[in-house]
Amino acid sequence: MDLVSLTKRQTVSLTKAAGSALSNISIGLGWDPMKKKPKGFFGSIFGGDNSDSIDLDASIVLLDSQCNPLDIIWFNNLHSSCKAVNHRGDNLTGDGDGDDELIDVSLNRLPSNVAYLAITVNSFRGQTFNEVDNAFCRVINSANNQEICKYKLAEQGSHTGVLIASLARKDTDWEFKAQGVACRGQTVNDMIPDIKSELV
Repeated sequence: MDLVSLTKRQTVSLTKAAGSALSNISIGLGWDPMKKKPKGFFGSIFGGDNSDSIDLDASIVLLDSQCNPLDIIWFNNLHSSCKAVNHRGDNLTGDGDGDDELIDVSLNRLPSNVAYLAITVNSFRGQTFNEVDNAFCRVINSANNQEICKYKLAEQGSHTGVLIASLARKDTDWEFKAQGVACRGQTVNDMIPDIKSELV
């Protein structure tokens, strides 16, 4: 199957995108520090990207059909109580290519009352998305390591958090939606009101 690249507000069925039913997926999130223009005469001569590290945190909120939070998986709680969602750990810099943080999800093990998974990225240090470049969210089929779909965030701004994507249960399938919604707050807990208003 070809990779599905989404734009903001687009939705795709994971089963259709993968070409078969899915049991286990990984959600990869990545970003880079915004490159800064060299300062002064010597900066223009010697170049260099003058980029700082960006400490963003990827999180997933499990919500019921009324968008009430059931569990939050983030750097301070790496494993859901149902054992279906597991965060692989915190990246403090955003340096390098590829995924900066990965979260594994066993779709078949999610409790039946879980209707939504909200996928977020936020800055605990208060760095804004004006300092972030190349932010993306992608879904990988864990069975064959195939990338199913990807959403690259286009917008920047003075906000410190983004609801980057969501998964919604549709009978036996899950739909992935590219969200790209700016949120307030430095932790995922601060973002809950914005998440609920978006998914309701």
